[in-house]
Amino acid sequence: MDKIRAHRSAVIDIGSNSVRLVVYEGPARAPAVIFNEKVAAGLGRGLSIDGRIADEDAMRGLVALRRYALLARHMEVKDLQCVATAAVRDATNGADFIAGAAEAGLKIRLLSGEEEAEAAGCGVLSAIPEARGIAVDLGGGSLELAEVAGGEIGRCASFPLGVLRLPALRRDGQQAFERAVRKMLRAAGWPGNLTGSPLYLVGGSWRALARLDLDLTKDPLAVLDQHRLPRSALRRLLRATKRLSFDELKAIPGMASNRAATLPDAAALLAALVNIIDVPEMTVSSSGLREGLLYQALDRKVRAQDPLIVAAEFEGRRLARFTPHGRAIAHWIAPLFASESPADARIRLAASLLSDVAWSANPDFRAERGTEIGLHGNWRGIDIEGRILLARALHAGFGGADADFPPMGTLVREERLARARQWGIAIRLAQRLTGGVEAPLKASAIAETDGKLTLSLDPGWHHLVGESVERRLRSLAQALDTKPEIRLL
Repeated sequence: MDKIRAHRSAVIDIGSNSVRLVVYEGPARAPAVIFNEKVAAGLGRGLSIDGRIADEDAMRGLVALRRYALLARHMEVKDLQCVATAAVRDATNGADFIAGAAEAGLKIRLLSGEEEAEAAGCGVLSAIPEARGIAVDLGGGSLELAEVAGGEIGRCASFPLGVLRLPALRRDGQQAFERAVRKMLRAAGWPGNLTGSPLYLVGGSWRALARLDLDLTKDPLAVLDQHRLPRSALRRLLRATKRLSFDELKAIPGMASNRAATLPDAAALLAALVNIIDVPEMTVSSSGLREGLLYQALDRKVRAQDPLIVAAEFEGRRLARFTPHGRAIAHWIAPLFASESPADARIRLAASLLSDVAWSANPDFRAERGTEIGLHGNWRGIDIEGRILLARALHAGFGGADADFPPMGTLVREERLARARQWGIAIRLAQRLTGGVEAPLKASAIAETDGKLTLSLDPGWHHLVGESVERRLRSLAQALDTKPEIRLL
């Protein structure tokens, strides 16, 4: 285990709503969260009253910072960033708060609004490298916009439109509110040539809105990351935030009470932005400022790595029985799927890299374990359909080819699910043939020609064939609608 552990990094994020510590471990391009804790300090609550962080809120935040500094030290965090955003930036006593944090041994980096926007945009790119549009980060004290395109950050801006400030701005109704937001954006040159751009939603308030949408639509896969909201979804969200009581909103699974309270304001702001920018679609990004800070520290070579493949390879290596060889499996089965798109080949590679991750589970539940890893793994760079395909491949690869796969409604076409099932059966054959080690793959080949699925074995490796191998070869041939054949060279 120690041989594959990458160094631990952490971010302490001092926002207007909460003070949070997130600790990461794993490959630099796709680190996994191993600790995540927040305290709802509410540093931004007092700004609208007297421009100061209230004494009791400052104390609550500093108590959290002392705890986090101590934990990070004993967690052996090697790279700790401590940043503060709108509340500390705008408060007249923000310098006092920074001095209090220094007494706990923490050096706070006070981000400007533009730096905050850039970090949020980098967070989106870290998880959705192909993102093209506007990253929109809604916090307690401010709203940040960052242009994202071609893997780069363009224009950045910050506006005093955090959820803690919205109630006062909405007192005169939605139309007046939208006019005020439009005036504020236009004064800064937004949206300019970005009119008609999709939005990438960053921040807990947007995620809470997405959680509400998942509950309203009864989505069969309730994953927030890369959940897509068409423009038409705004109507049901606005209706729901007006119709449902606070207690009803709070009762939604996974909904924090402080987020439930801000849902009407967040929905109203999103509606205004959609109208002003003429947004066609919105995509939720679970990666934001904190992940963006880590991404900014990477060199271009590491940034260019595929986050899904990096994470799958790390997880596969961590849980492998023997020396991991997922790439060799992917190469071995590739001739069967030569006509696939690069996007599908990428998901198939991820499934191959994860082809050993469920062996520690009870044999009766390995298929379910594979499904869980595919659907709910901490993956970046994969959309909802990709998660389902990955899960279907792992479900079949761990013995669930003929078992019921969780229904996914209309999220993925049946023919694509059938192809992912074929991936899993092919991976399962490779694992059975080799016993989970790599060498036999180099002495064998699988190919489909003239209506036959042929397994070829080099001299000296003929004894690899046995009843279980023949059975799995027949299963794969049936899935591909061919006839099985074994050729001993």
